[in-house]
Amino acid sequence: MTNTAFEAIKILSLAIGASIIAILIGNFLVKYLYKIKFWKKEARAKTIDGKDAEVFLSLHKERETTVPRGGGLVIWVTVLILILLGLLLGQITDIWWLKKLNFLSREQTWIPIFALITASIIGLVDDILVVYGKGKYIGGGLTFKMRFALVTIIGLIGGFWFYYKLGWDSIRVPLIGNFPEGTAIHLGVGYILLYVIVSLASWASGVVDGLDGLAGGVFASIFGAFTVIALFQGKIDLAAFCAIILGTLFSFLWFNIPPAKFYMGETGILGLTMTMTAVAFITNSVFVLPIIGGVLVIETGSVILQLFSKKIWHKKLWLSTPIHHHLEAIGWTAPQIVMRFWIISVVLAILGVSIQLLM
Repeated sequence: MTNTAFEAIKILSLAIGASIIAILIGNFLVKYLYKIKFWKKEARAKTIDGKDAEVFLSLHKERETTVPRGGGLVIWVTVLILILLGLLLGQITDIWWLKKLNFLSREQTWIPIFALITASIIGLVDDILVVYGKGKYIGGGLTFKMRFALVTIIGLIGGFWFYYKLGWDSIRVPLIGNFPEGTAIHLGVGYILLYVIVSLASWASGVVDGLDGLAGGVFASIFGAFTVIALFQGKIDLAAFCAIILGTLFSFLWFNIPPAKFYMGETGILGLTMTMTAVAFITNSVFVLPIIGGVLVIETGSVILQLFSKKIWHKKLWLSTPIHHHLEAIGWTAPQIVMRFWIISVVLAILGVSIQLLM
């Protein structure tokens, strides 16, 4: 067996294994989340600028208070199990191919795994506070300032790791300057600041988690794209990690397609967005991230434009934001919106990969 063939088998087998484990976890998790009634006690009544969320409530009031959060546990718990299995197999067996299934790598996967586990745990705390919080935490989870600070800290840790531990201080801009490799921009210590900014922007894109199946499908296309990019760059452990995330997302969708049995919740969204940031930097794909994650940009952009319009012109551009709620309000069915956004996401992911592979 050639080394290339084994690397492909490693990536595919870990993805399949992750999907199987995630399905098993999901079956248990669905029952448990319903048993403990892990859903909001009341639907979101206010928009981000403090106004009454009348359109949103007319569309989602019942589902918000009857479908549990926390489905994102399926994703990061599966990754954690595979990490522990890889370490265990490395200790108890001398079979070479079992040892090779370990995907832990200082230069490739330490920071993405740190981002995934840390952010997911923070997200889980937020979900718990949304369901069981008292006082200022009722229904809202962690405050905006607390979440902003925690995401900034995660970004600072990631930026410091790249700059001081790995010695990275530049990013590459495709299609500009030398063809096909593009132009390298040296940022020095500013590399850390860029990492924080991208982390915060990615966190803001979590608004995509609003319809059954939407977030899972969009993130599946994103991590599928990064699997291909990492593979072509020879970063096999990173490609395996991204493929594992992809496998868990397919299993998550098994439970999340309409009608959803659970929602991803902050424990899934925050973990995925912080992981996406780390992977984009490791693969030097920061400039194509807005293309690969184009649906996230559209969703976040619709919220920003709505706030800007209401502040400046005192009128709404959309009936409700993010834009998928506006499309619901004008008569699109939820499956139509989700599947069309999936198509857009896949096309943009292919475009982003194509541009990145020119480098």
